[in-house]
Parts: sequence; structure tokens; C-alpha cells
Amino acid sequence: MQSEIVVAALFSSLSIAQLRVLWTILEHKNLTHAAAVLGSSQSALSKHLAQFRVVFGDPLLVRQGKQFLLTDRASGLAAPLGRILQDLADLSEAPAFQPELCKRSFCFAASDYVAEHILPGMIRELADIAPGVSIEYRTWQHNRYDWLISGEVDLVSTLVSDAPADVHGRVIGDDSPVCCIAKDHPLAVTGAIGIEDYLRSTHIKISGGGDKDGFVDNYLKQLGKSREIRLTVPFFSVALDVVEQSRNLLTIPKHLLERSTKIRKLTWRELDFLSHSFRYWVVWHRRTHASAEQQWFRGFVYEHCRNSTALNPGQS
Repeated sequence: MQSEIVVAALFSSLSIAQLRVLWTILEHKNLTHAAAVLGSSQSALSKHLAQFRVVFGDPLLVRQGKQFLLTDRASGLAAPLGRILQDLADLSEAPAFQPELCKRSFCFAASDYVAEHILPGMIRELADIAPGVSIEYRTWQHNRYDWLISGEVDLVSTLVSDAPADVHGRVIGDDSPVCCIAKDHPLAVTGAIGIEDYLRSTHIKISGGGDKDGFVDNYLKQLGKSREIRLTVPFFSVALDVVEQSRNLLTIPKHLLERSTKIRKLTWRELDFLSHSFRYWVVWHRRTHASAEQQWFRGFVYEHCRNSTALNPGQS
């Protein structure tokens, strides 16, 4: 223990690189052999040894015939110095992550669409590959990147058009907007919906998750026009229920409707007055970028999001 205290105190006068040189000299008890291991020269190690002798006030290595011997001081330093250097090496190497041994909760934020169509499969697989992992699911609110910054949320899956510089991300895929309407809506017999029909109609807006239709309002504002929002609701499924039973329009990314049009009396039409593209991401804060646990979790979520959609692959 006393030797380890002495070795630790040396960090104030010797660098870690110098301590490695010292340990190699003590381990091999020969400057020529130590120089070969370190890829250095015998003359360079002789200079190091001279410095070490001054620091310790001890010769450390003495010649006995054709061989060298460690002094008592050097013998007492070799083992604890080796342990300290090994501990430093262990600290610099990230441990191999094993999902089956992980026991923690991740906070994941996305829309209620993800909760309904993707989350069940994620939980089902978690039970097999990472039974100690739990998920706290939160409905994502547009531009709440402060949740990532503060650590309240670990990972987000959403539409992203602009994000803070300290947020990293991976593209899930690209999508385009369409207008969702009831199958018996008068516009269902037309082709793409023009701006006049669009402005004559009333609209539903989904406030939960990413911004799905703000691009339309920005475009109309440039024209000095606006649309009539009849209902703003945070839930995807509720918005579709209302559209099915009304004459309202819902502007929404196309892929979100692929399952719903099969089980509801809904259809969709493209907009002929405006082109736009959406990009879906999984995003995280740079603070967690190198974490083995976080890397595994975001890869797990990404694969489920990617495999559960029919999106065109995006470019990261």
C-alpha cells in the first residue's frame, strides 16, 4: 500500500508516458530490451533512467556482472506501478456492452403513431434480448430539444428540419405530404387538390410529434392567405377518426396513412400547388454520443423505425 501511495505521488512530477517507460525498464531489467519493447533507443532510455534516479534518490537498476538487478526501492515500485498503469489502460477502454446484462431505463420520445405501430414490437423484442431494460415513452413536442439537452429524454424519433448544433442524428428516411380525406368527401373524386379547394376547406392539425404541416402555413403566409383550422389535437389516431367522420382535411406525411387507409374509410390526395419533402430522424444529444448503452439503444430503435416503415432511404 505504501508503495502505491509513493507511485501515485509521482504523477505530480512524471507524466504517464514516463511512468510507462519506468515500468518497462523495471520489468525487463535491461535498457536494451526495454528500448526494443518501447521502440526507442538505449541512449534515450539511459537519459530517462538518469531522471528517474534523481526523482527517487535511488539508482533503481544496478549492474551485477553481466546482468542488472533492481534495488530494493525499485522492486517495491514495480508491482504497484504495473497495477496503476493497467488501471489507467482499463479506464481508457470502453467495456464491451452486453444488452442482456443491461439494467436501466431509457426515455424515448416520438409521436403517438410510433407508440401505436412501432413501440409494441420494440417491447416484444426487448423482453428477449435485454430483459433488464425498460422504456419511458414520452410524446414528442415540436422543437423541445431542451429535453435532450437536459437529459430528460435519451432519444427522439421525429421529423427534423432544423436542430441545435449539439444534437446528433441518423436519417430514417424521406417522405412527402398528402391530404387525408374521408372516402365520401367531395374532393375524393378529384385528382390532386388545388389551392382554391384547399382554402375553401376546413382543416385538422396534429400538434403532437414533429411539425407535419407547418410548411403549408408558411407558404400561405407568403401569399397573404391562411387556412381555417377547425380542430387542433395532439393525437394521430383521433385526428384520423375525426377526418373519417367529417369534411375536414388533414395534411400529413404519406407513409403515416398506409395502414390507416386499410382499416378506415379514408383516402388521400396530393397537393398540386406546393411541393415539399419530410425527413425522419432519430436524434440524440452529443453528451451521449459515445456511450455504449446509448449507442446500442439508438441502433435498436433505429432498426425498428426503419423496418416498420416504407420510407425512401434518406442520406445521413
